[in-house]
Amino acid sequence: MSQETEYVPPRVWTWEKASGGTFASINRPIAGPTHEQSLPVGAHPLQLYSLATPNGVKVTVLLEELLALGHTQAEYDAWLIKIGDGDQFGSGFVEINPNSKIPALVDYSTPKPTRVFESGSILFYLAERFGDFLPRDPAKRTEALNWLFWQMGSAPYLGGGFGHFYAYAPEKLEYPIDRFTMEVKRQLDVLDRRLAEVPYLAGDTYTIADIANWPWYGQLALGRLYDAGEFLQVQDYQHVQRWAREIDARPAVQRGRMVNRTFGDPDMQLHERHDASDFKHKTQDKLTSSV
Repeated sequence: MSQETEYVPPRVWTWEKASGGTFASINRPIAGPTHEQSLPVGAHPLQLYSLATPNGVKVTVLLEELLALGHTQAEYDAWLIKIGDGDQFGSGFVEINPNSKIPALVDYSTPKPTRVFESGSILFYLAERFGDFLPRDPAKRTEALNWLFWQMGSAPYLGGGFGHFYAYAPEKLEYPIDRFTMEVKRQLDVLDRRLAEVPYLAGDTYTIADIANWPWYGQLALGRLYDAGEFLQVQDYQHVQRWAREIDARPAVQRGRMVNRTFGDPDMQLHERHDASDFKHKTQDKLTSSV
């Protein structure tokens, strides 16, 4: 980079202009609501407010897995939060999640409604509440939590780092793309080495560790994130590929991917989910064809 174009940070940063890029309209350096907007509440005890980003998919996959096991109290309403429109800054959403990020959950089955925010916290809360997808054996439980929290710490380098500079930034910059590509490939190697030893991240059992990691690293391996499969040579991570495909084949995972989805194939888009029958009757292709 030439001296003429090199950015020199000021002594004090001030917010004078949008940062540019795909999400410039919703980036701001302050918290709190920007407008009054109440949230809808459906018939089920669990109310989810989300979007089918990888973090949102984690929760809908777990809810669908719980329902598949027969946990009828895991029935839920999933309401669409349009982050491009700033729904996450509405007063009702901020009351549930002061960090203004999806997903956010309210459990109305408790004596006082329980708010749960941050996707890892929601996965842990639901696994504890229903007693599945988190082992009770202390050693196995700890291993599952190791990989759950590994994902929480690692995925920002994949999403906010690599994904932003590779796919969303207003211009392609070699240094940050190289920096975050190196880290994402290192992370894929971490997972590949682990999955060479065991079928699932926590060992022999499919857990919330897999449910947390798959929407990010599994979908990356399957070529669904940032159109970056060839760039990252994801096919080289053979054990991640095996794990990603096995989880992708699970019916509950396929349903979970559809919920609050507003992009891609219309028959994979279920903007809101209020009943199991919605997957058959209310995907976007069916709603559009009935108009």
